[in-house]
Amino acid sequence: MTVPDLMTGGEAAVRSLHALGINIVFGLPGVQNDWLYNSFVDHRDQFRIVHTRHEQGAAYMGLGYALATDAPAVFNVVPGPGLLNASAAMATAYALNAKLFCLTGQIKSNAIGKDWGELHEINDQLGILQRLTKWAARANEPADIPMLLREGFRQMTSGRPRPVGLEIPMDVLARKAPVSVGDLRVVPEQRGLDEEAIERAARELGGARQPMIFVGSGAQGASALVRRLAEDLQAPVIGYRTGMGIVDARSHLSLHQPAAKALWMKADVVLAIGTNMRVPARSWLPTHAPRIIRIDVDPNSHRKFFLPAVEITATAEDALEVLVERVAHYNLARPSRAPELLEVKADWARRSAVLEPQLTYLRIIREELGEEGVFVDELTQVGFASRITFPVYQPRTYFSTGYQGTLGYGFPTALGIKLARPDVPVVSVTGDGGFMFAVQELATAVQHRIPLVVLLFNNNCYGNVQQMQRNDYGGRVIATDLVNPDFCRMVESFGALALRAQSAEQMRLALRRGFANTDGPTVIEIPVDDMPSVDQFR
Repeated sequence: MTVPDLMTGGEAAVRSLHALGINIVFGLPGVQNDWLYNSFVDHRDQFRIVHTRHEQGAAYMGLGYALATDAPAVFNVVPGPGLLNASAAMATAYALNAKLFCLTGQIKSNAIGKDWGELHEINDQLGILQRLTKWAARANEPADIPMLLREGFRQMTSGRPRPVGLEIPMDVLARKAPVSVGDLRVVPEQRGLDEEAIERAARELGGARQPMIFVGSGAQGASALVRRLAEDLQAPVIGYRTGMGIVDARSHLSLHQPAAKALWMKADVVLAIGTNMRVPARSWLPTHAPRIIRIDVDPNSHRKFFLPAVEITATAEDALEVLVERVAHYNLARPSRAPELLEVKADWARRSAVLEPQLTYLRIIREELGEEGVFVDELTQVGFASRITFPVYQPRTYFSTGYQGTLGYGFPTALGIKLARPDVPVVSVTGDGGFMFAVQELATAVQHRIPLVVLLFNNNCYGNVQQMQRNDYGGRVIATDLVNPDFCRMVESFGALALRAQSAEQMRLALRRGFANTDGPTVIEIPVDDMPSVDQFR
């Protein structure tokens, strides 16, 4: 039995994080968290503290780190406005099933709920935190902290991963008490496999004449198994936003979502792995209803939008390990569908060719990124086009907001991704509107020497919204024109490398300079005009 040590709550939190395998924390110190940061100083050989210029930056960087590693990431903020500033990133983490831990301060315990007007006090902070997360709690004593942190990690890694939160009042962080940290290792808990459901799914898939596979974020860790099943079935694999890269885009079996609509209309069995298939379920299913098999770690997801023929509650890795073997017992003899599917891909290339100049920019980015480079999208026309045209070669090398659509997430999230993947080039694509949401994190990137390359497409407006105003609302344009700084001068004033590219080929050369700059961030401004919208392919 572990003998308790006398320590502050801050010391208990820091030692517990170390025991849980955390060695980097994104955050901002403040009066309610002083005792936490005092303890970080005492353990500075065990932690890297990446301090940001805004709480949203800390949360987004944690999000990026979690997405890139598929492991828990921790960010820390002060209570009240600090937590609320981080809330957009937490909502994005919830949408993306990210293992993001929010460790937030709180006012003194005896003032909580009293409406005394304490510094950073907000009404029912824990309730707010609970609505942004899968699980959240408050530590009322220093001795509570290790087990509550462990429970948060268990919640994050068991079942459907989503953000969690723990608030620790400032007096609890400062108070000394006997605390046992001990062994905090977490073994994720998952349901046992339903063997009968696996068998039924294997029969359905093995006998299907026109099978299809849709993948989302829940399949990112099962890439090899998805590829094997797809090859055995000669089934096209469709990933949109969070499912891209699970099957190499160069395979004849890998399709972008708009290219797959005609195939859906002929499909007899569809397998959905770690995805709700929102677009097909809402837009295609009313016209043609194939039999659908769902693999999802969250049993509450199975019957969203439709009633599946087979429901398998499991991680993609666990389910596919068995399903691939079982399908072999029922599978039809299948010739290669390469000629057919390559023509589908070619037809999509012809139809999407109207998306210029986005396609040219994306082609050059793809060529310069190399095999393992990482692309981070944003809510800008180049980003939108990437979701339905960009070829992704490997899992976890393409990142999007998923359904949340959080404007401005891209740059700070990409900083966290680059810290997690320092060995590969990382590109953040952004517009002038979105970039300015978190532009102050350039200072963070310079201070912490994060060599991210940002491609800033500048049309001096909130382009997507203005395009909708013009096309859908009779040209009634309001509140979308922007007055921007001189981006190159601004970037240089932060101490970062600023480049301007007037053409796609100039962008290529600028990308090479940016990737060669290992001392800090590079921002490449690319002036652009209106671009064709991807909405025509809904």
